[in-house]
Amino acid sequence: MQLRRGDVLDGAMAILDEFGLADLTMRRLASSLGVQAGALYWHFPNKQTLLGALADKILEDVDAPVEATAWDGEIVELAHRLRSALLAHRDGAELVSATYASRMTNARVRESFAAVGLRSGLSREHAELASYSLLYYVLGHTVDEQSRAQMESAGALTRAALSPDAPHSAIAAYDEDLLDGDPAIRFDFGLTLFVDGIRTRLDSAAHPT
Repeated sequence: MQLRRGDVLDGAMAILDEFGLADLTMRRLASSLGVQAGALYWHFPNKQTLLGALADKILEDVDAPVEATAWDGEIVELAHRLRSALLAHRDGAELVSATYASRMTNARVRESFAAVGLRSGLSREHAELASYSLLYYVLGHTVDEQSRAQMESAGALTRAALSPDAPHSAIAAYDEDLLDGDPAIRFDFGLTLFVDGIRTRLDSAAHPT
């Protein structure tokens, strides 16, 4: 049976979900599909393009129309949708972050964030900058979240204090929450700060001193 592009993507996603990004090699993928490695290159000229296609697949529904009608609700909904899409796959945030850095994935998610910024009243320049900031906030937070979860499952998550001056640092009291607290709560807090920052900028522009 002829190997189709969709078969390659499905096989790559299965390896990603079971073993992680580090074990997703073209050789392993070819072996799992029962073909020679050269057969993969009919569909993807190199591993980078394969990873870009996987990132597109992970993100394919994130930019769908949102239910929220106010700009702040749109941002929150899109950000949560992106986080959920990344968490749905092992190392999803790391993969998508890498493909964004190499420009191997599409920009529809970032463009959706920028469009919301424009609707909020931000200038084009600031809407674009805000879209990058929000995109990389979600990616960075989720990379850390997934890394910690994997380290914990492997019994490798350190219980050492996160504060450099612990136990005397005032921030040391929050270390246990950072280690054991709900990452969704931390995510929502950062997202709220982001939305509040946009709202403050809009208010300042509307009422200059």
